[in-house]
Amino acid sequence: MSGDVKQGALQDKTFVLLLVLVSLAFAWILLPFYSAVLWAVILALVFAPVQRWFNGQLPGKRNTAAFLTLLCIVGIVLIPVALTGASIVSEATTIYTNLESGDLDLGAFLQRFLNALPSWATDFLARFGVTDVADIQSRIISLLAEGSQFFATQAVLVGQGTANVLLSVSIMLYLLYFFLRDGGKLAQKIIQAVPLADDYKGALFQKIAVVVRAMVKGTILVAIVQGLLGGLIFWALGIHAPVLWGVVMAFLSLLPAVGASIVWFPVAVYLIATGDIGKGLVLMAFGAGVIGLVDNLMRPYLVGKDTALPDYVVLISTLGGIALLGLNGLVVGPLIAALFIAVWDIAARAEADEDIPEPDPAPRNDSTAADKSKAS
Repeated sequence: MSGDVKQGALQDKTFVLLLVLVSLAFAWILLPFYSAVLWAVILALVFAPVQRWFNGQLPGKRNTAAFLTLLCIVGIVLIPVALTGASIVSEATTIYTNLESGDLDLGAFLQRFLNALPSWATDFLARFGVTDVADIQSRIISLLAEGSQFFATQAVLVGQGTANVLLSVSIMLYLLYFFLRDGGKLAQKIIQAVPLADDYKGALFQKIAVVVRAMVKGTILVAIVQGLLGGLIFWALGIHAPVLWGVVMAFLSLLPAVGASIVWFPVAVYLIATGDIGKGLVLMAFGAGVIGLVDNLMRPYLVGKDTALPDYVVLISTLGGIALLGLNGLVVGPLIAALFIAVWDIAARAEADEDIPEPDPAPRNDSTAADKSKAS
């Protein structure tokens, strides 16, 4: 009898080892296209309500509903991203060309700004050594040269890897179609296959869906709105390269407290100091009264208390994720942080013999198929 028990235990361990090895091998195969898989899952979660609406309007036609949702994603997400990227490349190239040709004289701009400042402001800046126009200009040109070289290198890589980019986008759209159509059933199979207790699995998988939805709506969407507003006001005031500066403001909006004001506030001060008082006051009022309030007004409405993550954890995990994974880190970083906190919270509760919080029986991002399976 004991021999049978030992043999059964050995078989179980062998199967677990085989399962881990096969899973790692499958992940290794998918690694070249992990971005496509990741964003297909993210877009499927975010646009799940749209898919449910189409399912309600077209009962029994899941293929058509998924295709229509996919078209919405292409029109709302992919086309604007492509157009914005093309505008950024154009504006950045124009700025670099003007700097190289001398049409854009940074020294003249800086000297004009310093000359317009009152004496007390100049003395204050002198204490920090920022009144030497030649030194400031050389530093700015050095930074711009490094940035231009980086973007030029990336542009060459993108140009050389156009086929890979198109392949990744095609894979993402292909997977996204099936995630939209069969996402609920697939999620249920994954949840059932995970060897954890039901309450543990429910808490973890709900946390994943909640964090992804919250990060996309509460961080990326808010950043897009702030960047869009910043770009619009720059365009309205005739400030050069509004799309480029709008994208910069969108990324900087991830930083708490200061955010997009790192861009628009110095520009407003420059306009006021150089005589364009009206434009400077308009930009300062718009930046403080509109761009600055977007985060406070939109984030609680879009996210509420979904993530239950401290702001400093979101900030550090987001910046760390971006540093390691680029754009993918916007979601992966906070997701790992949320899972870290969730797993340790579950472990602490289990150690203290406390009940694990029951997951929401009807998550907002579940598909219709998942809702039906739960209802049955």
